[in-house]
Amino acid sequence: QPTTTQNPSTAGSGNYLIGVGRADCTGPVAEIPLMGFANADQVGGGLLTRLYSRAFIVAEPDNSKRVVFVSADIGMVSQKLRLEVLSELKSKYGELYRQDNVILSGTHTHSGPAGYFQYTLFWITSKGLIKPSLQAVVKGIVKSIDIAHENMKAGRIFINRGTVENSQINRSPYSYLQNPASERSRYSSNTDKEMVLLKMVTANGQELGLISWFAIHPVSMNNTNHLVNSDNVGYASYLFEQEKNAGMLPGEGSFVAAFASSNLGDVSPNTKGPFCINTGDSCDNPQSTCPVGGAKMCMAMGPGTDMFDSTRIIGQNIYLKAKELYASASQEITGSLSSAHQWVNMSDVSVTLNATHLGHSFAAGTIDGVGALNFTQGAVEGDPFWDTIRDQLLGKPSNETQACHDPKPILFSTGEMTRPHPWHPDIVDVQLATIGSLAIVAVPGELTTMSGRRLREAVRSEFESHGTSGMNVVIAGLCNVYTHYITTYEEYQVQRYEAASTIYGPHTLSAYMQLYRGLAKAIATDTVQDLPSGPEPPLFNITSLTLVPTVIADRTPSNKTFGDVLQEVRQQYRVGEVAEVTFVSANPRNSAENATEHNFLTVERYIDSSGSWSVVHNDASWETRFYWTKGLLGQSSATVEWHIPSTAEPGTYRIRYFGHYKKIPLFQPAVYYAFEGTSSAFEIISL
Repeated sequence: QPTTTQNPSTAGSGNYLIGVGRADCTGPVAEIPLMGFANADQVGGGLLTRLYSRAFIVAEPDNSKRVVFVSADIGMVSQKLRLEVLSELKSKYGELYRQDNVILSGTHTHSGPAGYFQYTLFWITSKGLIKPSLQAVVKGIVKSIDIAHENMKAGRIFINRGTVENSQINRSPYSYLQNPASERSRYSSNTDKEMVLLKMVTANGQELGLISWFAIHPVSMNNTNHLVNSDNVGYASYLFEQEKNAGMLPGEGSFVAAFASSNLGDVSPNTKGPFCINTGDSCDNPQSTCPVGGAKMCMAMGPGTDMFDSTRIIGQNIYLKAKELYASASQEITGSLSSAHQWVNMSDVSVTLNATHLGHSFAAGTIDGVGALNFTQGAVEGDPFWDTIRDQLLGKPSNETQACHDPKPILFSTGEMTRPHPWHPDIVDVQLATIGSLAIVAVPGELTTMSGRRLREAVRSEFESHGTSGMNVVIAGLCNVYTHYITTYEEYQVQRYEAASTIYGPHTLSAYMQLYRGLAKAIATDTVQDLPSGPEPPLFNITSLTLVPTVIADRTPSNKTFGDVLQEVRQQYRVGEVAEVTFVSANPRNSAENATEHNFLTVERYIDSSGSWSVVHNDASWETRFYWTKGLLGQSSATVEWHIPSTAEPGTYRIRYFGHYKKIPLFQPAVYYAFEGTSSAFEIISL
């Protein structure tokens, strides 16, 4: 049983028991492909900010019912990840946390390690199933839930909503315009600018945390980035947690701020829009293609001077709106908890025909990150060259499949491909949880703006038709299993990237609307127990299958040891400059596999009064960057940068680096040794 600080019956104002928790889920930061842009060249080469799982548990005062919401700084939740988390929770807590009352949502950062999927399509760009990636996320999610579970307190929840400006554009406006004019006229924008925020406090007013839902792609960091990080929404979490956990290092402190994903399918943070990177001309056309160089040259730009600056600007915009909504939140959420879940075979839903597949425009990518093979968006006819290659290698899509997905020209008929394992999930989770008047629709993919509006409306009206009016319906994106995009039927017709990646065909949204209405009806009429649970998804027994190279024994240059300084800091810096030091290093993957919460670096300030060094930044700090460069025959170097903020006090500082090197004795298992390196001391002088 969770402990409470006071008996809820005497707490008076505590409507719920609430627990919050945060845990590291970063995983390996080097040599592992990053998940999101499907670009095989985009592999990890260091760390900008850590990735966290943030968990929120809400229980009824008598502990009879619970709802768990987790937002993790990962690209999306995969089916394998969810099934493994649920299995661990079951072994720890029995039937307390189950598939119906645990929602797992990914923020959709495109800068986290890949490799935690069991379906074949994701193996191609992820280089297979990577055990350390999967384990880091499973462990992080479970640990965040453990922390929340152990810290349940009588508390209250408040809801607020407001508009975030200057932070989004619709990256497929031509698709959006296919929706009926009468429908579009009801909305002032082609993106959802509204943020919905939950504020959680204890019965005696102690601040616990917040969840914000806002539709934006965390792709301010583009596909040229190699540093693991949580992108714009992660930076918003960082700012809020740093403010509330004053005096703590990032990742420390009890206040937890989650900036979760919503219907972000066609929403980009790159507000300057698409430009040809070779000529500077706009490529805001239906095919997102450039006169010279084609689609590969079309890239959207953020508001900043570079991708780091754009991440900071967009993240700060989101944070500032959340701060305002948090401060003024006064509408209290009260009422009972409910949750409903079904597994559904999407190739067997009555509104759709059988099979899934991806269209040619799926390979084109988006203006936020183009595909590797110069396909263009808006393709409604196939390409004879690629179609022939597909037919030879993978087999031709059936006539039935082509008819179902018309007008999509099929590139990969992933629903008909089963070797070595199925290429895509057939069985998906649909899930809905309610906390009083709040309904969280957990969607297994990326809804476009208009798809999200239609789904929210369908759920709200379903509740209303059964006598429950005024529900606050939010869409939580990238939940439970990844099924790519979900466009409206009208958007599907023009086959830009989002539509080409709608794998269950043109009626996918209609199927989901029907399914979520069913869940809403069951909750509203108190008949959840009568819902068929549906066919259980398979958990393929693959522990590891990867093309990622194994870590060889680490070596140092002659006359050097691990942690030695190769390039020293300067003696003096001013605020705004970058202090930089390079060390003899070892493969960072050693650390991910040997320490669950390894910290690669610290920036430390000398305290005269005590004669000791005090840590002011770690590797999760926004101001620090850790770059790893692989050399030959097991040699490597690590460079630590400290972008000195205006808040840095004048004084004496040093930078330290921590790693593990691997030795492989003859005929024996590998041995790992911790080591560290320290820069010379340097001064920061005031301007």
